[in-house]
Amino acid sequence: MFYNVLNAKDIIEIEDKKFDKKVLLENNSSSLNIVAIKKDEIIDTHTSISDSAVYVLEGKIELHFDAQKFTLNENEILMFKKDIEHKVLALKDSKFFIIKI
Repeated sequence: MFYNVLNAKDIIEIEDKKFDKKVLLENNSSSLNIVAIKKDEIIDTHTSISDSAVYVLEGKIELHFDAQKFTLNENEILMFKKDIEHKVLALKDSKFFIIKI
């Protein structure tokens, strides 16, 4: 995949799953992932071992952190520290990058 120009929105499709994730790059605890998720689906509560950023390519998602929730639309990014529990709710069919550093 290196040295190829890719259209980010075409890297992953939802198909018949609730959501799907592909690892694009990985090095120790750093990685670049892309996720596709269907409307109204949830990625259950979890933590990340690295500081992270979520960048929405298309759609609309909510990230829930304890009592706070953040709505992200296309071309918006949210950054957060490692070890913070969170979950994702898709408000529309969505695709987003997860950047862990």
